[in-house]
Amino acid sequence: MHYVCSSYNTFMNEQIVIIGGGVSALMLASLLPGKSVTVVEKNAAPGAKILVSGGGKCNITNALMDADFFVADKSFVEPSLKAFDEKDLLQWLKRRGLEPVIRKGSQYFCKESSRELLSLLQKESRKQHFLYNETVLSVSKRETHFYVKTDKRMLTADAVVVASGGLSFPRLGASGIGYEIAEKFGHSIVRTAPALVGFTVQKEQFFFKELSGASADVLIKVNGQRCRGSLLFAHKGISGPAVLDASLYWERGKIEIDFLPGFSWKNVCKSPKQLSSLLPLPKRVTKAFLLQLKLQDKTGSKITDNELLVLKGLNHYRFAPAGTFGYSRAEVTRGGVDTSEVDSRTMMSKKVEGLFFTGEVLDVTGRLGGYNFQWAFSSAVSCARFLGHL
Repeated sequence: MHYVCSSYNTFMNEQIVIIGGGVSALMLASLLPGKSVTVVEKNAAPGAKILVSGGGKCNITNALMDADFFVADKSFVEPSLKAFDEKDLLQWLKRRGLEPVIRKGSQYFCKESSRELLSLLQKESRKQHFLYNETVLSVSKRETHFYVKTDKRMLTADAVVVASGGLSFPRLGASGIGYEIAEKFGHSIVRTAPALVGFTVQKEQFFFKELSGASADVLIKVNGQRCRGSLLFAHKGISGPAVLDASLYWERGKIEIDFLPGFSWKNVCKSPKQLSSLLPLPKRVTKAFLLQLKLQDKTGSKITDNELLVLKGLNHYRFAPAGTFGYSRAEVTRGGVDTSEVDSRTMMSKKVEGLFFTGEVLDVTGRLGGYNFQWAFSSAVSCARFLGHL
């Protein structure tokens, strides 16, 4: 429902204002049918990020759900995950006619498209008030009431929920308003960075760019974490699921890539095949590495012990990325509102009564595979269970 207001002097007395129109905001709105709720979204429609996630299929959750899959204070994440886990989410969706399908072993996706999830959330939250094409400028509090100033009006509320997400995908309307609101009310912000994003490379790895379009199954080691999956060579560097996962743990310095995970070298020196055919990599990738390692593409039976040792370096290829592809290509934002200042059971600020934070705006970031969507749902449920009793 749209409201028309020509002046900031006109107030709309709403009990709860939710800032943001993503999955966490929509889930929360849907769980408060008996409350007077206004959702403020800067885009012309909600769920822009939902529609593009998971290649348009939306990776909703994961059968392997645990706080260890998050870069966060585990003691903060666990209460919400336990209160509304992946099984609870799947049941909640099924009761409303959406049955995600499992792909890639443990990841749940929409069967046809992300629109299925968005449509469901819109239907469930249809009784609430939505303000589209409206940008929140600031939030203040006087006595027991909050005042949410937008570019079109002033809203009053007993409670404000910041579900504005992070900085990733600015073309879809992402902004730092959630962090600005948090800081205004005395909250600390853990330094933010693009996450689940590709790496750019330095001069020594510029040859990666020439391999654009090729992919390989790899194992990446970064800051004590192991990320297994596909690596995609790209025009700007490297991407693909394994790389996106690794970016969550990388800040600076070197990473190590095993380009031949599980490969047995036992019979290489007896093989009559050329190395470019012998190694389980795309031929042009193998040839590029041979060139970099200053090795000839010869039969396995003709390589020397020293050459074999050099070739085995592909099991632990180390280099330092130059950086990442940035927020414009990042799936999520690492960092955010310091969770030590937020109640893990209710998502309410420990500093300001009635101020809540849910989803990506918090310093909780999951690995690739549906973890961030699960957190958006779970944190919204924790907040809703408390707000429902206000």
